[in-house]
Amino acid sequence: MQVNRTGLVLSPNKQRVVLRPFDLPTDDRILRVIARVSALTESDVDALLGQVLVEFHGRHQDPQAFFERRFQKIRHHLLTDIPPSKNRRLLLGAYFTQEYALESAALFNPSLVWHPDQSNLAKGSRRFAMSLRAVGEGHISSIVFRSGTITHDLKIKVDEPVRFVTTPSFVPDTRYENDLFRRKLVELGLGTPFIFKVLSALDQAFTLEQLEKMLKLSLREQRSRHAELAPLVEQVVTLAKSNYEILYTPDHELSERVIFPFSPTETNGIEDARFVQFQESDGSSTYYATYSAYDGKMVLPQLLETPDFLRFKMHTLNGPAVSNKGMALFPRKINGHYVMLGRQDGEHLYLMYSDMLYFWYSKQLIIKPNSPWEYVQMGNCGSPIETKDGWLVLTHGVGPMRKYCIGAMLLDLEDPSRTIARLQVPLITPNEIEREGYVPNVVYTCGAIVHNDHLVIPYAMSDYATTFATIALDELVAAMT
Repeated sequence: MQVNRTGLVLSPNKQRVVLRPFDLPTDDRILRVIARVSALTESDVDALLGQVLVEFHGRHQDPQAFFERRFQKIRHHLLTDIPPSKNRRLLLGAYFTQEYALESAALFNPSLVWHPDQSNLAKGSRRFAMSLRAVGEGHISSIVFRSGTITHDLKIKVDEPVRFVTTPSFVPDTRYENDLFRRKLVELGLGTPFIFKVLSALDQAFTLEQLEKMLKLSLREQRSRHAELAPLVEQVVTLAKSNYEILYTPDHELSERVIFPFSPTETNGIEDARFVQFQESDGSSTYYATYSAYDGKMVLPQLLETPDFLRFKMHTLNGPAVSNKGMALFPRKINGHYVMLGRQDGEHLYLMYSDMLYFWYSKQLIIKPNSPWEYVQMGNCGSPIETKDGWLVLTHGVGPMRKYCIGAMLLDLEDPSRTIARLQVPLITPNEIEREGYVPNVVYTCGAIVHNDHLVIPYAMSDYATTFATIALDELVAAMT
């Protein structure tokens, strides 16, 4: 069994910075900064703003628009309704803005799918979209993207990323389905009579603004229970904010787009997106990605949905079968059901079926560690790939010295709970170059693709950088027992 390492390496780039809010911890400090800027003369304001724009010129697209949005976020702290000049608004916004080098520490755990645009390519070539986990200051993870092509003879080229990274527009009118929201509240132990009364006053479909308004109104009506109900209200709003939408426009290059932590459940990062191009029953396709939202204490499995890598919808995954990391959706329904792989106990591989994409109630243990290199734990390395021989599942196994290796197995096409064949030795083991990094002795992928009867595997090297390998499908299957 011959795995061909390409030698192509994607390393973290500390020059790729994005504008992010800079929030001071207390209202008093915010007020003091505003007061100091308000005391400046207009000529001082003009000079200071000019200095900022010159110093950061060429690092961001339209920073003034971002400064204006930041000013609007803090304007309620102003002591009067007298509107400040445009330059003073922008300067105030700049004081509450910071640069963030989102991939300065690591660029790893990649996932490959075919790009929605396959135009203007040489015969036999295909264009891919790749997601990666980027880590910057504070070990905060986000999702970044690259595009590239694979030729008919398996030459891989990754397009040079653009200099800019642009934050998306938030879609404020995301709507929630009342019945589904109730289910999730019950699952999390938040389904109290008070909350259900609030939901009863809302329509079947409601927005975050409508929910927050009704919660505040109901809380005021229950003044005597404020101390008891306020934490509950905060938890319900946090849940709602875990479901949101962001939007890019076609003039933003794929490598310019980033999915940065937005909801309260993602404050410490968005980890290990496993993208899959899902074939709908009507012949259309949608890109989904399972990922882990992390707030520093709790891991919350989430599902991302996008038709085109421009509009992204984030949803919570619900149900008692949803737990732990490493969930991966099959690329089509099987016997009329959605199917998912998971690692609910952190050690074994489970299979889940559901009639509803966002709710998973049952799980079945299908794979246990079998070889010494996977005795500590197993997990999937991305969504299963449909082949003529079965569902090809890349796995990871953890062995002595917490060394991660990549393995593979085949599951039955009609009954994926049945294992057809399995590698008894690792497909990829970290070599001397790959074992050095932020987390030593780890190779890991979140999704591969098949091109010209070869498996193309992007994989991370010790949680630091990313590389690629290929192997003939027939050779891989022949090596399994």
